[in-house]
Amino acid sequence: MLVLGIETTCDETAAAVVERSGDGPGKILSNVILSQVGEHAAFGGVVPEIAARAHVEALDRIIAKAMADAGTKFEALDGIAAAAGPGLIGGVIVGLTTAKAIALTQSKPLIAVNHLEAHALTARLTDATPFPYCLFLASGGHTQIVAVLGVGDYVRIGTTVDDAIGEAFDKTAKLLGLGYPGGPQVEQEALRGNPARFALPRPMHGRPEADFSLSGLKTALRLEAEKIAPLTDQDVADLCASFQQAVAETITDRLRAGMRIFRERYGAPTALVAAGGVAANQAIRKVLHRVGFESGSVLVAPPPALCTDNGAMIAWAGAERLALGLTDSLDTPPRARWPLDEVAKQVQPASFFNRPHSGNAAQAEP
Repeated sequence: MLVLGIETTCDETAAAVVERSGDGPGKILSNVILSQVGEHAAFGGVVPEIAARAHVEALDRIIAKAMADAGTKFEALDGIAAAAGPGLIGGVIVGLTTAKAIALTQSKPLIAVNHLEAHALTARLTDATPFPYCLFLASGGHTQIVAVLGVGDYVRIGTTVDDAIGEAFDKTAKLLGLGYPGGPQVEQEALRGNPARFALPRPMHGRPEADFSLSGLKTALRLEAEKIAPLTDQDVADLCASFQQAVAETITDRLRAGMRIFRERYGAPTALVAAGGVAANQAIRKVLHRVGFESGSVLVAPPPALCTDNGAMIAWAGAERLALGLTDSLDTPPRARWPLDEVAKQVQPASFFNRPHSGNAAQAEP
């Protein structure tokens, strides 16, 4: 099964072709990603209008390169997948509309993928991880602990009550005058800093539920920075190290609670899976390995390139859904907000694409 995946939910224009064969790991035939960091750097964050225009200008050639790199043609594809949300609505519209056009002209099934579901299923692409597993999803816009019970079957165990972890990293970088994107900048500065210099809080520590809170930590960091302003380079490094350490210890505590809740409800998970851009942070990866070891679970963390936004994860999620006969109609709307635990409720098998069609597309069996 060959599926083209298109990702345009934020500031990466991406397309990929992935092959799914049986229950084993998938094969990435191409994975092309164009970052818009340069376009947004001057603003210290993603500007939605600029992002949408950049997607319009780049997407056709990114898809063409993905197809060429994969050595395949549209007629050989079994489905066209695109991230239909959540994300910046302008960008989502660009990717989903393009996918609809290809699906229509090539008479191929359309799979409207939830961007978060794509992150959730990446461990099956890379490691063929069996269900059920516990997912720690952490990115610029999302921080969740999720029970992944099957394709389209997700139960949120914990979430952030305010800021996402990636967002907190980016805002910390902006506060300290570091470059964009902020997460990698904070991680780099932390390498030469003293994590014990500033006594920052560990929000929600010890609570039985598995939720996160980052706004108080950000405020505490700002107050510490104001006390010692103007900041030297060493002050910045120490603040970054102290902040990263606080986040790592918060993740440790919250994940322990999440894994306990998972076991109480569903038994032992097959793995602890990390996904999202924050999972690329090496200090946080060490924490995840520790929690996994303590709980008797293997840690599955995809390569950093597959933790951030990419087309391969969209293509794979599309292939997983297509294998179950889950396709979408051409009037499927783009969504700025789309909680992961609502994915199953949105499935509406499309009558047009469920009937035989021309071309080489294999007919997916439920």
